[in-house]
Amino acid sequence: MGVPFEALLPYGIVVVMFGVTGVGLSVVKTFANDGKKARWNRDLWDRQMMERDLRLTGSMRGQSTNPEAPKGFELNNPWKTEKRIY
Repeated sequence: MGVPFEALLPYGIVVVMFGVTGVGLSVVKTFANDGKKARWNRDLWDRQMMERDLRLTGSMRGQSTNPEAPKGFELNNPWKTEKRIY
């Protein structure tokens, strides 16, 4: 006795929805990282460099080839008055 195709439809819907959410998450991560792969296993050095890039270029993933800092960068102090816990 065969399995009616009506029983396979819910499984197909579940598989398709897992695929849609996986692709959607990948697109959102790529969009949030300016089209680059998502970073993983970030340590303190990586977070400091991401903050510096944010202050220099306005994007956490952006980097600048300009050897001179932009005007106003000397007033943009990275030092915090309170310690943040990561």
